[in-house]
Amino acid sequence: NKRIAELSRDDLIRVEGKVSEATGGGNYVVLLDNGVSVLARLSGKMKKFNIRILVGDRVTVAVSPYDLTHGLITHRQKL
Repeated sequence: NKRIAELSRDDLIRVEGKVSEATGGGNYVVLLDNGVSVLARLSGKMKKFNIRILVGDRVTVAVSPYDLTHGLITHRQKL
């Protein structure tokens, strides 16, 4: 069973959604466009460049095909 950090970028499923809750520590609850809610954390590059995510932001989440309940926020959409 691979962990999300060990997968290549091609193996991840990219979906868009809206941040519905900030749980602290870089973790967020994201409501995806298909109606599924996932727990997502910030990717390393977003932490490195100090990109802030607020409730209501549109984001792109990379979800592992092995565990569809957890994801990695890889991009914040510009408004």
